[in-house]
Amino acid sequence: MNIQTEKLEILRMILETDNPKILDSIKNIFKRQASVDFWETIPQSQKDDILSGIQEIENGEIEDYESFISKHR
Repeated sequence: MNIQTEKLEILRMILETDNPKILDSIKNIFKRQASVDFWETIPQSQKDDILSGIQEIENGEIEDYESFISKHR
């Protein structure tokens, strides 16, 4: 079956259903597919900062909250 035939078959099934749960499920599939990954929307400089932070954590270069706050009060 080619893609156009598949689309027509799905359209026929949608048009014939009166089940709102099915229609909501279909809408949710399209909404999830259409949502953009935030990573693709941020500038490269922010990506670099995030990746640098992850690398620091992996290297054990961390400081607990209380120690950090006490230095900046």
